[in-house]
Amino acid sequence: MFSSSRRTLAALAAVLSLGLFSGCAEDAQPTVDTASSSTADPKPTRDASTSSAEAPAPASSDSDGAGDDGESGGSEGHAGSAATGTASAMLDELTVKGRAPKTGYDGDLFKWRSDTDHNGCDTRNDVLRRDLTDITLKARTHGCIVLAGTLADPYKGETYNFDRSVNAVDIDHVVARSNAWQTGAFEFDEETLKEFGNDPVNLLAVSSSLNRQKGDGDAATWLPPNKQYRCEYVARQIAVKHKYELWVVPAEKAAMERVLGTCDDQAAFTEDADWPGPGDGDVVATEEETRPAKQSPSGSSSTGSGSSASGASGGSSSGSSSNSSMYFENCTAAREAGAVPVRRGDPGYGSHLDRDGDGIGCE
Repeated sequence: MFSSSRRTLAALAAVLSLGLFSGCAEDAQPTVDTASSSTADPKPTRDASTSSAEAPAPASSDSDGAGDDGESGGSEGHAGSAATGTASAMLDELTVKGRAPKTGYDGDLFKWRSDTDHNGCDTRNDVLRRDLTDITLKARTHGCIVLAGTLADPYKGETYNFDRSVNAVDIDHVVARSNAWQTGAFEFDEETLKEFGNDPVNLLAVSSSLNRQKGDGDAATWLPPNKQYRCEYVARQIAVKHKYELWVVPAEKAAMERVLGTCDDQAAFTEDADWPGPGDGDVVATEEETRPAKQSPSGSSSTGSGSSASGASGGSSSGSSSNSSMYFENCTAAREAGAVPVRRGDPGYGSHLDRDGDGIGCE
């Protein structure tokens, strides 16, 4: 009986001991699991969830990107940027740096008045046939030489008559040759210089007085007095510089920007400026050239002596002045005297003024 009771008590103690051990093991398990979970790095998962909640939605990002590419988004995203296809946009593509030295410059390097399009007419008369109206051509010149016409001068904003015997019209290089030389043209090869000097986009028939006033000035130093033409004038200068990869100096670009700021998105200059063919243009007549008789120093008519007549019809082979009482050391002196262009047979004409030998000096 006693043995049986002891066995019963021993069994009960064993059961109690097993229960206590199991309870301790369960209490320790969370500690082990927690350490295991920490090794699995759940924290970044929680951080990532937080970051995702705080980040902009993908749709919002896409919308912002589309706005940058869109019309209104582009304008807001790039303050002051110019619209595509405008003169301002083309100006932004030009390099800006200081002016190069004028060393080595000679206007003759550009071979102005060459027949670069091979239509049989020199560039000056090509410009006149393009820019003048009511044109009278000189007979027997294959429809090339303009004797008279009417010029609507874009620089002056006035219309007046052109007469070959009176020096009222010049052909202006919109980007002056000297300016071009100092902004990159000094690196041109011979053919590119010639192309630039005779490029239709860069040439305009204008008032002689304004052409001389302009000289080799850029937009920072000279603008046409006709304010209505300034937007196109600057757009044309930009187009020429862009075409030939010339640069602008800081003051020049600033002046161009000021002008374009008044122009309501002035379009980049793309106008067809090509020359008309020989005999084309607003031609109303073809006539013989009649010129007043020249007076010799003694006052007699230049047609009264064979030598004077010879000078009037072609001059001596040496190209010396047809009137010994008048001599111009250079074209600057001739311009200051208001005598340019000086034609063979005119007082003051000399071969040193007529480098291309066409009978017209200081063009």
